[in-house]
This record gives sequence, C-alpha cells and structure tokens, in this order.
Amino acid sequence: MIQLRPSPDLVAAVAEPGPSPSTADVAGGMPGVELDEGFTPIALPRPVPAAAGGDPLSLNQPLDFSLAAEDATVLVRGTISDDELATRVALLPTMRADVVGVFADPVIESSLTCGGDAPVGDWRDVERLLNVASLAAEGLDGSGVCLAVLDTGINAAHVARHLGRAVTLDAERSWNPSTVDGRPGEFEVDHGTMCAFDTLIAAPKSTLIDIPVLLSRRPGGSALDGLLSDAVAAFAHLRTVLENQPPETRSLVISNSWGSFSPRWDFPVGHPGNYSDNAAHPFNLIVSSLDRAGADVLFAAGNCGRECKDGRCAYPDRPIVGANSHARALSIGGVDTSGERVGYSSQGPGRLTARKPDLCAYTHFLGSKAFGENEADSGTSAACPVAAGLVAAIRTRWPSAKLTPAQLRALLRRTADDRSEIGYDFDYGYGVLDTAGIVAALRRRAKRVA
Repeated sequence: MIQLRPSPDLVAAVAEPGPSPSTADVAGGMPGVELDEGFTPIALPRPVPAAAGGDPLSLNQPLDFSLAAEDATVLVRGTISDDELATRVALLPTMRADVVGVFADPVIESSLTCGGDAPVGDWRDVERLLNVASLAAEGLDGSGVCLAVLDTGINAAHVARHLGRAVTLDAERSWNPSTVDGRPGEFEVDHGTMCAFDTLIAAPKSTLIDIPVLLSRRPGGSALDGLLSDAVAAFAHLRTVLENQPPETRSLVISNSWGSFSPRWDFPVGHPGNYSDNAAHPFNLIVSSLDRAGADVLFAAGNCGRECKDGRCAYPDRPIVGANSHARALSIGGVDTSGERVGYSSQGPGRLTARKPDLCAYTHFLGSKAFGENEADSGTSAACPVAAGLVAAIRTRWPSAKLTPAQLRALLRRTADDRSEIGYDFDYGYGVLDTAGIVAALRRRAKRVA
C-alpha cells in the first residue's frame, strides 16, 4: 500500500462520491512499482487531536478526522519485487515529497479452527445464554440497525433456512472488492454464511451488509485469504454508509472474523510500513476514523491460544496483532456454552493495546451448519459475530448519538461476567458478555438522561 499526497484537486476528486480518478492519475509514474489499476484509490482522513497538543497517532486520546482536500491523503496499491531495494529507497518520503509512506499489505485469513471437536450445545443454547427474550422485551432486536459482515460473502437463503425466519440484507449498501464477482447474499455457503447466521442470534431483525473481503485474491492465494488493502477500501465504503444516515439515529456494527497470522507477510516491527504494531498503518487509522464517526468495530481475537492453536499461527508470542488489538475496536475471545474458555482463543497482551482480548462470547456450538450437519460454528470467528449481534441489538434504541462507541465498550466491559482472576486477565479479558447486566445498566442510563 502506497500512501500519497497528490494535489488538493486530486484528493477532492477521490474523496467525492462517484467515479474516482484512476491509479495512474493519482500516482503517475513510479519506476519499479507495478501499480494495481483495478484498485480504486481511497481517500484517507487525517487524524487530528481533539485537544491542543495531542498525539495524532495515539489510540488512547480523542481524535477527529479530516477529509478536507488540504488534509486527506490517497492510498493506492502496487507490487514491488523483494530485490528492488533501489525502488523502495526511491519511495521513501525523504526522496519523494508526494509519498507519505509505503505500508505492508498482509494476507488476511479467517479465524475458524478446531473443527474436528464436537459442538458444545447449539445456537438455541446461545440464544438462551444471551437472554434474547429479555432483549426483545426491551425492544432490542436489531430493527433498523446495519450490521456489516466482512468475510467470504453471505448465502442469505441458507441463513434464513437454518434460522427458520426471514433475513434482511441490503444489497445496495453491500460492496465487493474489484477482484470479486457475485451478488450480495448469493455467495457459496462458507465462513461468511456462518458469521452472518451468528450475528442474527441476538439481533434477528438487523439489516445485513455483505462485504466479501476475504474472497479478494493475491497471486497464488488460497480461497480463504484476502489483502488488507481491500479491507481499507471496504471500511472507506462503510464510512459513506454511516455518514449517509441521519445523525440522531446513526449506527453501524462491523463484524470482522479474520486477521493476520504470520509476520512473513509484514514489514518488521519498527519499520514504518509495519502493520502488526503500527498505529500509523492506513488500516489502523481508518478503524479509528470509523469509530469516531459512530461505528462499532469488532474483531475476533484469533485462534492462537496456547492450548490448541491454529497451525497457521506464526507469531511466537503476542498473537493478537494490528486492528485485532486496536484500542477503538472490541477484540472478542471465545468460551463454550458452559462458560469455559476454548483452548484456541488467543490470549493477550495485544500488540497495539496490551489489554486484549476485551471480552469473550460464545462459540463452538451447533448453529449455521455451514460446514456440515454436525459441524460446530467454531473459533473466535463465531464468538465475534455473536458479540456483534448483541451490540446491534443494543443499537436498536441506543444509536451512537445517545451512546458513543467508546461508552458502549466501557459499558460492556463493566457489566461482563468475570470468569477468572478478579478484574482483567489475558485469558477472558473483562469476562463473558452478560445481557442481564447490560440491560440493567441501560435502564439506569435511560433514567439519568430522561
């Protein structure tokens, strides 16, 4: 990923809705770089500290984001050969005034694992444990709330058939990477269908947005990996979805059951183009900007737990990396329906933020049957959308104007059912999501603001 600062006119043209200037228009000639003409340039907002003297890259300080032509930058995608040292030197910001940075575009993969283990309970048990009936009694069923599933695409007919009820999917606000063909809600039954099913356990009336980002392809890539640059483009699209909603009812929940498993796809830690530990990476910045605009962003913590880690896990320690450890996102670990942490759920500390995972949600239950009649919805891949559904249910009556994403994260942490050491720990985070505690806290909040 190459972050550029072209002329303000070009920045404005990229940021405006409608056809965007081409990569060649934005980047011009870059000797040694094979630019991806199929990747639509993306306007990246500039982080601006909300308080004078603040750090624009801090994940723990209030930030605003500016898309003004004089502030924003533009992201393009390209390939540089490993032996093209001269090209990489030529793209250093000290060598070219229009280059802000060159960043890793790591492979991102889904977080499903331990599929051979028998399910523990089924989705009706999860429905009971989440106390969905009490949520419905409070009017918290996801009605009118957009819930974006960034994954391998959704098969809405399969989800509806196995839930036994209708599914609402917004095709107009869904989005495909440039290399992906297919109609929203009509993709093959796979990992994304599982995630969509699991979001609807707690929020049955929410509106799904289908973003098949894991179907994007790199040369020689497998069927279940994509590129982080396509996730940047997806988040840029979702920013427009959010900003087109009325401010007083604005809400958007984003479920991400994927991550980067291996440092070999990244620049080394400390390199300015690194993703895993770098708050300045374009994807980590755009996550912050969505949070600031009012979106709830959730990531699976990953399946690199010490007891039963996925074979792809290549970080020797601290495997919760990049946006999966972002301070302005919820990182979700997994417990089974008995409340015990599953052995593959990644433990902290995280890399961008030490206190990760934040919380745990239910996984390893018989649910979507996306992988077979007797196969579990497994991994933190299932736990993340289960949690996202609960967040979407809350947003039915508590849009971001009434309860900011930061306030909601604090409420979820405060009300969690602590399952291990008193207070925070790196196995369970703050504990397991507790619907009864959440509902009680929302009632108290409603009385205070009445």
